[in-house]
Amino acid sequence: MEKNKYICEVCGKEEMLTEKEAYLEGWDYPPYMGQFGVVSPRICPDCPMEKTAWAALVLKQKTYSELSEKQKETVQRIMRETR
Repeated sequence: MEKNKYICEVCGKEEMLTEKEAYLEGWDYPPYMGQFGVVSPRICPDCPMEKTAWAALVLKQKTYSELSEKQKETVQRIMRETR
């Protein structure tokens, strides 16, 4: 199985894992959680979903322009996903 880079949008932690390893370790990441190319949380098992770009957009109903620069970068990275 191919290893991919997993980046936690909250704490910045990065790991090289297979999709199954990431899922079993508790990462919220597609394809097990959400879809590639669609904004949803991209977090490690140690971080809260409430601090994600998804939470800001959906739960807090912020517009894209109201997001922090870090959150905007996360949204742009998610939109470039190709799997």
